[in-house]
Amino acid sequence: MATNTYESPLSSRYASDEMLYLFSADKKFSTWRRLWVALARAEMELGLPVTQEQVDELEAHITDIDYEKAAQWEKKLRHDVMAHVHTYGELCPKAMPIIHLGATSCYVGDNTDVILMREGLELVRTKLVQVIAKLSKFAQEYKALPTLGFTHFQAAQLVTVGKRATLWINELLMDLEEVEYRISTLKLLGSKGTTGTQASFLELFEGDHEKVKALEEKIAKEMGFTGVVPVSGQTYSRKMDYQVVSTLSGIAQSASKFATDMRLLCHLKEVEEPFEKNQIGSSAMPYKRNPMRCERICSLARYVMVDVGNPAVTTATQWFERTLDDSANKRISIPEAFLAVDAILNIYLNVASGLIVHPKVIEKHVLEELPFMASENIMMDAVKRGGNRQELHERIRVHSLEAGKNVKDLGLTNNLIDLIADDPAFGMSREELTAHLEPSRYIGRCPEQVDEFLASCVAPVLNRYQEALTEKETELKV
Repeated sequence: MATNTYESPLSSRYASDEMLYLFSADKKFSTWRRLWVALARAEMELGLPVTQEQVDELEAHITDIDYEKAAQWEKKLRHDVMAHVHTYGELCPKAMPIIHLGATSCYVGDNTDVILMREGLELVRTKLVQVIAKLSKFAQEYKALPTLGFTHFQAAQLVTVGKRATLWINELLMDLEEVEYRISTLKLLGSKGTTGTQASFLELFEGDHEKVKALEEKIAKEMGFTGVVPVSGQTYSRKMDYQVVSTLSGIAQSASKFATDMRLLCHLKEVEEPFEKNQIGSSAMPYKRNPMRCERICSLARYVMVDVGNPAVTTATQWFERTLDDSANKRISIPEAFLAVDAILNIYLNVASGLIVHPKVIEKHVLEELPFMASENIMMDAVKRGGNRQELHERIRVHSLEAGKNVKDLGLTNNLIDLIADDPAFGMSREELTAHLEPSRYIGRCPEQVDEFLASCVAPVLNRYQEALTEKETELKV
């Protein structure tokens, strides 16, 4: 539905409802409240004057957030965290005196950011596994179908359609490993105070350092983390943001490589992305089947790869214990990177689920180039029949140039085999020469490589994430 205000296309057109909720106001501010509950509970357990009744009251009002009231408070106070402290406090009058006790704004802001990034990476991980599973089935199905390999987008030795797919999968496995590492190493800021010294908490606990440390441990455990950052200023190091968005950028790079290959294959009419019954390829040219989904992957990937510069610059320009020039940028660059990668993976999954292969076109292209590729085998066969290797090499070179001229300059078919058959130096009939034009003789170990790769590298991943494979796949919005 059209509105009179701007709405990010990532929200309205591309990202999934799950990822959109993750960076929603409800998720953000309910997580703030969960952190305030965790702080109050830990302070109570460590002997501060916080009661179970106050903790229970806070827990009872985690999700009923009055945004209109919060906006009124923020307009008055010009401070988003204190606005929500007061909004929460009005719902929890008994707990109001102890909400946010000893903490600074970054206690809720930064810890929430880490929590959301970790949950975002978990969602990305699920979709990565789903894409890997789809491409693996494709690789297995077409592991032995010969196709032209390309170097510099010039015809090279044959590969197979399935072997090429393993190159896409392998990069996604590298991305998955990176995602797993980020998830396992993300740490909360904890309760560090205004400059990272924990001075306010040391005051609350009357100089008891062990209780100050225990406070962080309890909060981290309640929020599902094994630890907090060892040292900080007021904020966690913004290098954490850079590392996370770099991980997302890596996924975007892999997806763009796949989508670019697909766009080239679509041009060759060898492999195409799914094309729906009523889909229109061009408003002017009814016959067209543009690779619009792969083009969209490339377009969104470009955004993510550029977006990684935001946390890089932010990290480099933070002053001492903190400045606030990170905040407005973080509100945009981090969520948008997650939303864009979520959209990329949604499209990738859609394309990988319905790839259309045209074996006859692939075979036609292979046979057009195969005489050149078979020339070495033909030469060896002729040598076995008594020919001179050096002389035959020169003869094939001359014939190849003539055949190439016929193809490129005259638009004729590749007649290299006919030229060799007519050359008495080879002493081979056309039938004998044609026997060398069996594509499966030139694919090396492609089928075996696919089987080995899927068994040793992919199967363990799919077995480890069986639950991800049973989750419903995200449908595209457009």
